[in-house]
Amino acid sequence: MQNIATLITFLFYLVMMLGIGVYAYKQTNDLSDYILGGRKLGRWVTALSAGASDMSGWLLMGLPGAIYAGGFSEAWIGLGLMLGAYWNWKITAPRLRIYTEHAGNALTLPDYFSNRFLDETKILRVVSASIILIFFTVYVASGLTAGAKLFEASFQMDYHLALFVGGAVIISYTFIGGFLAVSWTDLVQGLLMATALVVVPLVMIFEIGSFGEVLNVTHAIDQASSSVKSDIFAGKSATDYLFSVSFISLMAWGLGYYGQPHLLARFMAADSVKAVHGARRIAMSWMGISMCGSICVGLFAIAYFYQTENGALLAEDAEQVFIIASKVIFNPWIAGFLLAAILAAVMSTIDSQLLVSSSAVTEDFYRGLIKPSASDKELVTVGRIAVLVVAAVALMIATDKDSKVLDLVSNAWAGFGAAFGPVVLISLVWRNMTRWGALAGMIGGALTVILWINIKVSLPEPWAQLYEMIPGVIVASLFIYLVSRFGPKNDTRVGDSFDHVNLTYRGHL
Repeated sequence: MQNIATLITFLFYLVMMLGIGVYAYKQTNDLSDYILGGRKLGRWVTALSAGASDMSGWLLMGLPGAIYAGGFSEAWIGLGLMLGAYWNWKITAPRLRIYTEHAGNALTLPDYFSNRFLDETKILRVVSASIILIFFTVYVASGLTAGAKLFEASFQMDYHLALFVGGAVIISYTFIGGFLAVSWTDLVQGLLMATALVVVPLVMIFEIGSFGEVLNVTHAIDQASSSVKSDIFAGKSATDYLFSVSFISLMAWGLGYYGQPHLLARFMAADSVKAVHGARRIAMSWMGISMCGSICVGLFAIAYFYQTENGALLAEDAEQVFIIASKVIFNPWIAGFLLAAILAAVMSTIDSQLLVSSSAVTEDFYRGLIKPSASDKELVTVGRIAVLVVAAVALMIATDKDSKVLDLVSNAWAGFGAAFGPVVLISLVWRNMTRWGALAGMIGGALTVILWINIKVSLPEPWAQLYEMIPGVIVASLFIYLVSRFGPKNDTRVGDSFDHVNLTYRGHL
């Protein structure tokens, strides 16, 4: 009965997502609609679409699992992400919205780079689009794997059947409806995720009795365990912890926001700068509520399962804690709703990454390099074909759920953050940045991340713990400055364009 009720809830949710895709299809008339929704997203859709596509299954599985296994000190990563997201909305979002429209109505990030620097060589477009296509294909494969594992664990379904069922739904509404379908489904998924992350910890704390009991149980486990820490500073003094490499690495996760193509696309698609400002308030409120809920799920689960399992923590994978809690605490119908929130988190990221990959093929390779005169109808068709091709490759990778290539995905956030983050941010605020500086920063940041991943295992402590994002961003920023400062200069039109955009931006303050 439990599996049947949960499955019915899941199927209802999947059918609803397909319905949104069909509706969005009727609103899609040209390539701008398919890639950026015609730049007509309101503040609510902009905010929750960005939030849902950002957080993914990490918010409902990764973060609660980290808190459950390691204790309260793991929550610092949430603060780092909150700070990074806020300043991304504050600094990057309004400027990028204005600049991409002014710079030849750029529809993609490589399109923006190319137009921002008047790059007639097209090398910026090719390099950046290649980075997006490679990393996001693997990223999509990882998301498909996570969704299939959720079906497998929830219904004892064959992994490969689960993979293709979940993949078929996501591919279908992305293929049909494009950016509008992705954004509108993300709105629903974002609301579902936030609701689940409020309901589950509230019920758990009610059954535990009080927050004081949570702290007492966590402290008791801390005394008997070397892994679960009951205080926010992981058993160290505040000064020692706040200046440690571990703390700095956790906080550095926020640097990744400035270079994530699927999030930056939401800023570009807002219907106005005013909508961006309103969306920032909604997005940060959603993120704060959801992040607190996620942390509380992991923290409260320590006390809840300690009580219900006669003094022993559950032996299951820590990242399953939200799933286990939902099944144990709630009846099958409500549990199905809550588990659908995990599927929503996974789907909301896959569809965004799939569409950005499709956009790179359509706008940056096909129209940018192969057929500049292609009609909008032809480009939308190519975009839909690209969705199928990228998805097919991702599905092939995901068929092996233990494939080692999926290990690369844990570093993709750092890769995008270092390769694109400094380039995007500096290009929006520094008039004299050049295309060769942008190229050097992009390549230098990406290669530094890859190099650090491979050498850090041989580094002495504490440097082995340093998150690869940090050296990647530092190297990229230095390369951008040095090459722009001492290398070939821009065409004067690049500076004139920057001045015009800057004046427009100031007019919106």
